[in-house]
Amino acid sequence: MRHLMTALLLLPMSIAPAAASSDDAWAEFAAEVRSKCLEAAAPMLDDGKAAVDPFGSESFGLAVVTGKAKGGDAFVSYICVIDKQDRSVELGSELTAETLTVTIP
Repeated sequence: MRHLMTALLLLPMSIAPAAASSDDAWAEFAAEVRSKCLEAAAPMLDDGKAAVDPFGSESFGLAVVTGKAKGGDAFVSYICVIDKQDRSVELGSELTAETLTVTIP
């Protein structure tokens, strides 16, 4: 009984570092998604910005990248996916403001 009580008292302390580590890992992953998606969209956008899903789906990191189309006045967006296994990046087709309006602070 004494060992059980000790184990129960120590359990929350053992979980906290894992949660912090997991939060750090998710933050790093979101930063990677932002960086890679902005890099992939750079040839099509001036001053692009990304709205990143902090966790993505089971298999993919997800973001919407938006900005002013290079050489034009229109604002456009792209859906960006990153494979969580091999880190390959793909952009969907250009979405005009009539299709999708994104505001990123």
